Amino acid sequence: MTTGTPAPAPFNYPEEGATRRHPLPRGYRHLHEATYLGHGRAVLEAAGHAVTGFRMHRAAGVRVRASAPEAAPGVRVECALGLGPLRLWAPCRVVWSEYESERIGFAYGTLAGHPQRGEESFVVEMRADGAVWFTMTAFSVPGRWYTRLAGPLVPLFQRLYARHCGRTLRRLARRNR
Repeated sequence: MTTGTPAPAPFNYPEEGATRRHPLPRGYRHLHEATYLGHGRAVLEAAGHAVTGFRMHRAAGVRVRASAPEAAPGVRVECALGLGPLRLWAPCRVVWSEYESERIGFAYGTLAGHPQRGEESFVVEMRADGAVWFTMTAFSVPGRWYTRLAGPLVPLFQRLYARHCGRTLRRLARRNR
């Protein structure tokens, strides 16, 4: 007789955790977008909490349902864009998270039903000079017929979204320090 919680759904790509390593895996589109947020520990902490608490996503206009209030390995996250019946939910699970003195962030990987296959990380880092940067890194390929059909529009949308997240996070970090 087995008891306990069921095993989590598997990721729909094999390179789990690869946003922590470089180079990113071959055979995927890569995204690496960095945004300067400000300077100092207060900016790092405000931005880090906004990222790991999913506040950045929500402030950027994304609906988020998460199985925990903060990112940690195993936390299930569903993000959605769109309106009403055109809203598209994308299931993910947190692969890794970091809460270090100079670096705060996490990555989630896609699950079955997600429009893409791959991983995306959101990291806030304070460099040696005190400058605080947000970096969004991803590798992905289409996971559904409609993302394959959209072709080159998907990477364009991902880059615009990454820049929007950076601007949103800069605003949140400056307001909450």
